[in-house]
Amino acid sequence: MYLSRQHAGRRPDSHQRSAREVYKRRNLVERCFNRLKQWRGIATRYNKTAQSYEAAVTLASLLMWAWHLTTEPELVA
Repeated sequence: MYLSRQHAGRRPDSHQRSAREVYKRRNLVERCFNRLKQWRGIATRYNKTAQSYEAAVTLASLLMWAWHLTTEPELVA
């Protein structure tokens, strides 16, 4: 396949689009973990057993999700 000099060495646009989507998803997960770390018991892992730690993470996640559902985004005029 012949490529012009302008496009030589460049990645195709489809790669850039998929890279953006991967970055968006990764950023969302990282922000979620950072919010979970704000919970003192989760950040310091006071719960000794894996089962109680998992329960604390689940509870914190549910509370964050419920808060997200109840808050309405501000409308920009």
